Amino acid sequence: MQSSISLTLSSSCYPIVGRSEVHVSNSSRREAMFGSAHLLVLQSKSRSKRFGSRIIAGLSSGNGSVESKGIFDYDVVIIGAGVGGHGAALHAVHKGLKTAIIEGDVIGGTCVNRGCVPSKALLAVSGRMRELQNQHHFKSFGIQVTAASYNRQEVADHASNLASKIRNNLTNSLKSLGVDILTGVGTILEPQKVKYGTTVITATDVIIATGSIPAVPKGIEVDGKTVITSDHALKLEFVPEWIAIVGSGYIGLEFSDVYSALGSEVTFIEALDQLMPGFDPEIGKLAQRVLINPRKIDYHTGVFASKVTPAKDGKPVTIEMIDAKTKEPKETLEVDAALIATGRAPFTQGLGLENINVQTQRGFVPVDERMRVLDANGGLVPHLYCIGDANGKMMLAHAASAQGISVVEQLSGNDHVLNHLSVPAACFTHPEISMVGYTEPQAREKAEKEGFEISVAKTSFKANTKALAENEGEGLAKLLYRPDNGEILGVHIFGMHAADLIHEASNAIAMGSRIQDIKFAVHAHPTLSEVLDELFKSAKVAVLTLQLASRTFQISDKR
Repeated sequence: MQSSISLTLSSSCYPIVGRSEVHVSNSSRREAMFGSAHLLVLQSKSRSKRFGSRIIAGLSSGNGSVESKGIFDYDVVIIGAGVGGHGAALHAVHKGLKTAIIEGDVIGGTCVNRGCVPSKALLAVSGRMRELQNQHHFKSFGIQVTAASYNRQEVADHASNLASKIRNNLTNSLKSLGVDILTGVGTILEPQKVKYGTTVITATDVIIATGSIPAVPKGIEVDGKTVITSDHALKLEFVPEWIAIVGSGYIGLEFSDVYSALGSEVTFIEALDQLMPGFDPEIGKLAQRVLINPRKIDYHTGVFASKVTPAKDGKPVTIEMIDAKTKEPKETLEVDAALIATGRAPFTQGLGLENINVQTQRGFVPVDERMRVLDANGGLVPHLYCIGDANGKMMLAHAASAQGISVVEQLSGNDHVLNHLSVPAACFTHPEISMVGYTEPQAREKAEKEGFEISVAKTSFKANTKALAENEGEGLAKLLYRPDNGEILGVHIFGMHAADLIHEASNAIAMGSRIQDIKFAVHAHPTLSEVLDELFKSAKVAVLTLQLASRTFQISDKR
């Protein structure tokens, strides 16, 4: 269990811009998003007077603002040293803020130690195994391979070693920049005052970044051996012959890829009526046809695992299922192991939220669009922010980091609101799944409410030279957009390296680019990036507007 809390305090000894709604241009958003040092040059004279001396001092002398000395111990204290807290800390130092980070467990949080990092190590192994087991695939290249095998302990060590390496890298990066790493559980005593261990420190601003833990529904007994969460599964202490996975979201789907490649039979138990309920339905159906149906994977949908009992005294794991709607008893499964992949719950234990009149909502810390914490009456808690899984806005490691950077921008006097619709997500199965923006049902609902039409464009990996050269033509890219103005509403990709390809679309959404802006971009040939090139080119926008000097021409798009 993650027992750490990490705080970031940022000194507001100067006036803060952006405490109310402010329109920010695309160019301003670009500078704020990437935190470029060039921002110093772009500041107005008035802003330079207010913020410039502090920022320059910080950039030249590492961690520490002279203005916090004698007033607060730190400019920023961050509770939790996961990916979100780490990203906020690095950006705070870049902005010249004296920064400390409080961690009660280990640097790196869930992602590095019990999440996305070690899971990618296991998925790298499953990908190699799956490829080596596909003799037909190799035969198409003219290659003959013998039967593949693996050493379970060495696979587990690969995941553990990767986590250790990344954890050390993060720790060293904080130390090299002079961030004070404070060990202990962080508790907020009052605004701008935090306790860790027996020590009390003050900060101009505090950032909560405590992350999340695996969510385990009632009736499920986790013993860490035969009934496990993702925390246990990543240790790969054994590979069961038959494992049930409760939940078919990102976590469950990735582990089904790992276990089935290593020889396990897998059974999904999903409460909703379809597998992969969080994905775009069309992409989900294609993924099921490729990732589920041909493999040793079966499933039960529309049922709850009402009771899960670990293996004991020679008896197998038992899973009692009930109908998700009627709650009538269904069949009982007996399996070798069960993985509980029913999502994650925010970790806010010991934060001291009661000291500042903050009530969690379904466990999450309530925040506004600028990640400012709200009290029980809906008012702002002064100088307190919450980022990442603990606020529930988007439970992804890179979203937490982006939220942290956005907060630091605000503390530095630059109003910034993160566009969560531009944050991509990926599932690292083989092939991969990625997405950004709305799913098709979400986009159609939005269009109906706001009174506009949407269009859908699709391209197949089967038409891509690089994919065919790799014999990886199974895949689809899908674009949801407004045909009247070219706004990109969502992009979904299933296929080889989908997790890498999605960023062209996510960056376009983040920068406010329209289809007519990017459809003339040039992509190297032959590359997988041409999948998106063809996708954008196939979109039919009613009117293209080209700004040439001071004149505007409107031409019909005949494509």
